[in-house]
Amino acid sequence: MSGWSPRGHVVGSYGLPALGLLLFLAFSLALPDTFPTRENVSSILSNQSIPALLALGATVPIATGKFDLSLGYGLGLAHVLVMHLVVDTGTPWALACLAVVAGGALAGAVNGIVVEFARIDSFIATLGTGSIMYAFTGWLTKGSRIVPGPQGLPPSFTALYDTTFLGLPLPAFYVLAAAVLLWAVLERLPFGRYLYVTGSNPRAAAVLGIPIRRYSVWAFATSGLVTGVAGVLLAAQQQTGNPSVGLDYLLPAFVGALLGSTTVRPGRANAPGTLVAVGVLAVGLAGIGQLGADFWATPLFNGGTLLLAVGLAGYAARRRLRARPAAAGPAPPADDGSPRPPAHHQPPAHP
Repeated sequence: MSGWSPRGHVVGSYGLPALGLLLFLAFSLALPDTFPTRENVSSILSNQSIPALLALGATVPIATGKFDLSLGYGLGLAHVLVMHLVVDTGTPWALACLAVVAGGALAGAVNGIVVEFARIDSFIATLGTGSIMYAFTGWLTKGSRIVPGPQGLPPSFTALYDTTFLGLPLPAFYVLAAAVLLWAVLERLPFGRYLYVTGSNPRAAAVLGIPIRRYSVWAFATSGLVTGVAGVLLAAQQQTGNPSVGLDYLLPAFVGALLGSTTVRPGRANAPGTLVAVGVLAVGLAGIGQLGADFWATPLFNGGTLLLAVGLAGYAARRRLRARPAAAGPAPPADDGSPRPPAHHQPPAHP
């Protein structure tokens, strides 16, 4: 059989975590006084918490074969809106955060509706809605920063980012909780399995009676909700409302999500893989930064890694397609692990 081998499966599933470990060891040997320290690890975890959340948010639409390019714009709007509500209107910070997270989910649902019901490609649709979000950000801030008064922001709000727990930054635990929750939803619940069926074979999903449009809208809404959470965390981190921030996070988010689809469960977007990919990227960026790389090294690293991630993801998907006939006869209509109703059951009815 030419398509699949146990060795290739192990390398595909665990090669990226091994690469991350090797990178950490290499940088630790090159920078023994600064890299393998608790302070450096805490800094990496804290600085990468927002890109990690965005990458996890991007993972959900990618599971359905769609892309949400409004993530960066949504992040900028969310953090500015939090600052506006807390600083300019005096809204209690907890209520402001809840409103922004709910607004993020609503904006994501609008993205899904535009993509599915207006029949606009997800790249174009989310680029357009993202541009509208950016315009609203500019209108809200009048092109200037939102700066708190002399009293500053409520300490309980800034503690969302500044606090440590068990010796590690609290944002790292937000990321871990989000990854576990998305893993459970995508891998253990029918909702997630339906998303994978929709992404891998929409025709098969329609034959099974899965409401493709509805699940696509829910996927975008989930992405928007996670973006709202990341925006709240960004506001607590920066403590100012900067209308130009946000787009810098878009590329790292997609690099993490796409590179994550090549590991743990190669060939499909998955939360643990995204978390591993973000960790590898964080170690690489921190290492080259401490070695004294110029400012342009970061976008070069992210862009090159994105191209590599897309290439590897495509290669993994083609390998799986070639492996199916060799391993199990005719290819099933859906991805591995996707739900297929038993022969004596009718497909689930949905309104």
